Amino acid sequence: MATAQKTKIKDQLIELSIPTADGNFTAHYSGQGLVALGFPAQKSNRVLSTNPKTSVQILRWHRATANALKQSLAGRTAKELPPLDWSGRTDFQQSVWREMLKITAGKTRSYGEIAEQIGKPKAVRAVGGACGANPIPVLVPCHRILAANKKLGGFSGGLDWKRRLLGREGIVV
Repeated sequence: MATAQKTKIKDQLIELSIPTADGNFTAHYSGQGLVALGFPAQKSNRVLSTNPKTSVQILRWHRATANALKQSLAGRTAKELPPLDWSGRTDFQQSVWREMLKITAGKTRSYGEIAEQIGKPKAVRAVGGACGANPIPVLVPCHRILAANKKLGGFSGGLDWKRRLLGREGIVV
């Protein structure tokens, strides 16, 4: 009974908007940190809490998220991120996302390079899958991952967003 109750509480997320010149992004927080970041006009498939008694800690994380997002949208590397809640995600996905966090603005890597860097050189397609499953795009910069021969590959926010983000970092693909 206690486990079911913990799961229910853990699954409750706080949804807060981040207005930018590019539209309103939606940040989703658990008690552990930032769980997801949605592009403007994207719909969430989770039931979210918009509890007016949002904790001071989550509001602090939200300010950090908003600042990091604005830096990233301006083509710069975010200086500080809130805690990222990747609970329920695989170790492999998390290793790919940690590696992506090392890529600074204006730089790119290929799926193959990421696979090499995490010690799984044959897992190129799985790296692509982890990039596609990234719940925190822009801040965990999957837009900086390119397919072989510097081709765009895919992007959860759509290729227009990928081109826009890379362009702001001075990368033309």
